[in-house]
Amino acid sequence: MADSSSWNSVIPILSRDGYTVVAVADPLRRVSGDAAAVASVVESIDGPVVLVAHSYGGSVITNAALNSKNVRALVYVAAFAPDKGESTFALISKFPGSELGGSGQANCAARWQPSVERRSGKICRTLCRRPAYGAGGTDGYHAETETALKEASGAAAWKTLPSYFVYGAADKSIPLALHDFMAKRAHAREVVVVQGASHVVMLSHPANVAEVIEEAAQAH
Repeated sequence: MADSSSWNSVIPILSRDGYTVVAVADPLRRVSGDAAAVASVVESIDGPVVLVAHSYGGSVITNAALNSKNVRALVYVAAFAPDKGESTFALISKFPGSELGGSGQANCAARWQPSVERRSGKICRTLCRRPAYGAGGTDGYHAETETALKEASGAAAWKTLPSYFVYGAADKSIPLALHDFMAKRAHAREVVVVQGASHVVMLSHPANVAEVIEEAAQAH
């Protein structure tokens, strides 16, 4: 949920396999409001739904699914999975190693490996609230507000819904230890760690991400 276009490599795989996909543009204003916006889209869908999110979007679906009766599972793609009372910032500080830093800002330009660079630079802006990053452009992307990153989560939907986690072993935004902690705490049905993948695992390894989403859909 860094931006709906960040799923452009995953959506064709899901569509090819017969799944209907709705990519929601997250307002990126505050967790409660963003969750309400996503929940309204979910409620307009007839049939079971698997909610999928990236990065801060994990905090959003954790809250959006609470009152959405047709949500069957949650898939966290290199995403935050807060418990009640936790904020995204609070999770970042649980373990060392995040390049986001305590203020949510970092030297994003140095974080990304060449080859994902142009597209991941856009994602980087949504994570760090930085201005545009050169040739990569920023069309369609919004910087998360400090309010969104610091707002405490409501009750956690992963406590009552099956959850799935997929993330990169080379994620420099969410440390591997934090990913492992969140997945274990949520009693994840499946955890897939993609070796060599960065924070934007859905861009570099869309097939791995799509496979986890389909497994969640088929199981529920």
